[in-house]
Amino acid sequence: MENDQVMIHVRFAPNGTVTEIGERPTALSAQDWFNLLTSATIDNYETLSGGRALFRLPRQQVDQLKSSAT
Repeated sequence: MENDQVMIHVRFAPNGTVTEIGERPTALSAQDWFNLLTSATIDNYETLSGGRALFRLPRQQVDQLKSSAT
């Protein structure tokens, strides 16, 4: 479906670096994937408590970003 939304969960270390992130291409580190997502998206990022956050993106956009990362 074209309207499928993907929730990409992010976990941060106490120093602010990304330790875990969903949908990550194997060619990128967790921090590099986070940096790509934040630079390529607008208004899709939500901070949560406990050193967590999430991106809500259309599946098609996630697939395009993954393709560009390889």
